[in-house]
Amino acid sequence: MGWFDKLTRPRRDTPSDLWKKCPACNETLLIKDLAKNLFLCSKCDHHLRMPLWDRIALLTDDNSFVEIDHDMKSVDPLSFVDSKPYPERMAEAIKKTDVNEAVATGRATLSGRKVLLGVMNFDFMGGSMGSVVGEKLTTILELGAQEKAPVIIVSASGGARMQEGIFSLMQMAKTSAAVKRLNQAAVPFVSIMTDPTTGGVSASFASLGDVNIAEPGALIGFAGPRVIEQTIRQKLPEGFQRSKFLLEHGMLDCVIHRRVMKNTVARILRLLVA
Repeated sequence: MGWFDKLTRPRRDTPSDLWKKCPACNETLLIKDLAKNLFLCSKCDHHLRMPLWDRIALLTDDNSFVEIDHDMKSVDPLSFVDSKPYPERMAEAIKKTDVNEAVATGRATLSGRKVLLGVMNFDFMGGSMGSVVGEKLTTILELGAQEKAPVIIVSASGGARMQEGIFSLMQMAKTSAAVKRLNQAAVPFVSIMTDPTTGGVSASFASLGDVNIAEPGALIGFAGPRVIEQTIRQKLPEGFQRSKFLLEHGMLDCVIHRRVMKNTVARILRLLVA
């Protein structure tokens, strides 16, 4: 009856915070090994989503990042409730991620060059853009124009934050106007799109870079493929809205592997900044 004992014995799963499965090849990957390998699958080289502070470390010189607007938090302008109140969702996201919002912004250096950096955090409510996210990104775009420092924004978002309604949608225009002011100041803006960059983020500042970069395999677009298929009642091409497809159709300037992202961005800035 040994086999029966195995079937009825309580299952002891490996804690999920110790490992992840690669979404491309289903390989089981230890988190500690993933972190050492820049969150790349050791089997198929798939680019997994990268945690906020690992991404910041990847793109900046050691210990150079100084965060600004750290204490800024969203309010609840609509008293919004779905399955739970918006303030409760915010509190849960803050507890889960140990940050106050879905983007971290600040000053840093990249290969010795002063830059303004914004990195979106998909773990915080799907990287959704509410009024605070829009304000923090607008601030670094305006600081870039004032200080003549290049701006780099790394996007990872499901789009506008529905709990803030029109206040969220207004951030599309707000950030786009800030990009325009940066352009008028002749300061470079490098937009890096990671998986996923969708909705109002892709439809605003994320697509307005002087150079638009994406990681391999990143999902980029406004509406999801399933929604588009249901709307037009046609089967979409394979790889539709993935970074390679968008590069081939002129929507991106380049697709860059994570291992060489920092050096590539540094080289781009050397070409763009006199």
